[in-house]
Amino acid sequence: MGSFSIWHWLVVLLIVALVFGTKKLANMGSDVGKAVKGFKDGMKGEEEEAARKESAQVADKSTVDVEAREKSKH
Repeated sequence: MGSFSIWHWLVVLLIVALVFGTKKLANMGSDVGKAVKGFKDGMKGEEEEAARKESAQVADKSTVDVEAREKSKH
């Protein structure tokens, strides 16, 4: 069996191009590209959301509860 050479892959590519046609293959390629871009954008959105939540938690720790401060003085 062994590994496939470049000629095997070229024959497979030629058969796929004949079966599906080059226009359909180009459309499938652009669809895959759009899907990858959407996935990357989604990952960026999640990272930004996590950073916003983290900064909100830091802001919560730095705030002072005035009522609790007044109660501790009395």
